[in-house]
Amino acid sequence: MPVHITIKVQPRSSKPGIEKTGEREYKVRVKASPDKGQANAEVIELIAQHFHIPRSCVKIARGQTSRIKMLIIDTEANRTRA
Repeated sequence: MPVHITIKVQPRSSKPGIEKTGEREYKVRVKASPDKGQANAEVIELIAQHFHIPRSCVKIARGQTSRIKMLIIDTEANRTRA
């Protein structure tokens, strides 16, 4: 069953990282700028590392060009590959 989380992205941060701010809510700091989807790619990479899943299991459902995004984490896809 897919899990939905909401994140607030802080681009051009000096310290990349993830901070839990609430139930299924996170603040994600990335070094990349928001140009040409670079920050989105780094967000997906950090979330995948944080949850120990492949990047292909993380999708941006809403907020492609916004700092506030809704992500879908497909936990079922991860299990079928194991």
